[in-house]
Amino acid sequence: MPDPHTLDPSGALVERVSLEPLAAGPLDGLSFTVKDNIDIAGRKTSYGNPTWRDRHHAPRYNALCVDQLLAAGAHCVGKVVADEFTYSLDGENPFFGTPRNAKAPDRIPGGSSSGSASSVANGLCDFSIGTDSGGSIRVPASLCGVWGMRPSLHRISEAGVLPFMPSVSTVGAVTARFEHLTSVIRVLLRSNMRPPVPLQRILVLSDAMDIADAPVRIAAEAALNQVSSRTGLDLQPISFAQIVGQDLPLSDCNENALRVLQSLEFQNTVGNWIESNAPEIGMSFSMAYENVRQLDRNQVIQCLDTCERYFEAIQALMTSGTVICFPTTPTIAPLKNSLKSMETVGDFYGRTMSITAFSGVGRLPEISAPLLTVETCPVGLSFAAGHYQDEFLLSAVQEMLGQQAP
Repeated sequence: MPDPHTLDPSGALVERVSLEPLAAGPLDGLSFTVKDNIDIAGRKTSYGNPTWRDRHHAPRYNALCVDQLLAAGAHCVGKVVADEFTYSLDGENPFFGTPRNAKAPDRIPGGSSSGSASSVANGLCDFSIGTDSGGSIRVPASLCGVWGMRPSLHRISEAGVLPFMPSVSTVGAVTARFEHLTSVIRVLLRSNMRPPVPLQRILVLSDAMDIADAPVRIAAEAALNQVSSRTGLDLQPISFAQIVGQDLPLSDCNENALRVLQSLEFQNTVGNWIESNAPEIGMSFSMAYENVRQLDRNQVIQCLDTCERYFEAIQALMTSGTVICFPTTPTIAPLKNSLKSMETVGDFYGRTMSITAFSGVGRLPEISAPLLTVETCPVGLSFAAGHYQDEFLLSAVQEMLGQQAP
């Protein structure tokens, strides 16, 4: 298998591509890359695993989201590395390598949209499209110090995107500049230009602040105080227990809702193929998949009801004009090859997904903004709005950050 580093020193590229724009439009002059679980016509899609790539034919058509971008004037320059079956948050693929984290080269880029964040951070393109279920756009955006947005669930077509977890997975984007994020997302959402709802309330998810490392929490508090001063709106702390009306920690949003739902759906979308084809798989994915394989569907099917209950509670909170804020990840990027023990893996994934599961279960649009620096490493600060309030979120972030969102 060719080493991605031979295509570019960043190691982000799986394959160089040159797809010219289909028409002029709002993305004129911008270049982009595509995560390797999203189809490009005539090019095999690897899904981060060489056996999957080799046992599937190249697609005849581009994914619809790719055609949308080409029709808006953008130029596609490559396919980029994804974590194996996109079922990871670390960005270390045993077959395709670890894309370079431009702002912390000795640390992981985060995943599973590792190549997307890396290709943007290393200047290979203006933006990249990827997918996000449990944080796969937001985590690498946070750890690589770029902008990342997970839109509302099902706002963007997933035709031509490999099957993953349909109840929580969505196409999203990573960019180096906020203005590009706004332009790209508006194209993918097919947004009109109606005046946005004014920002009225800023909530802070207190559990997420508590979960974060102390330096991350301190940096987030300082940034949010600046947001409060700029907007004239007080910050209103709120806990997950207050949102759902039960004495539950934020981690329950992942452990008894999102993670279980992901495992159930992964059994259907990818597990059936794995069981029939016995592909070569990496060690980290093998451990994660064993948990999926052993899941007793009959015992955990009630997670569907739990997810729906949490969604309804979060929706009731996220009224028009409301934004909720929290650190995108609770920590800076771990050092490469450091997530080897059950303890280190459990801490990184457990705390990170406790935070990222909130928008996943809530089906919320969320933007990770590259605002925080801790120990010279980037960390994102996230802003989320109610389901289908994507355009409001974009305008609210511009208002809250002002000149910090060029």
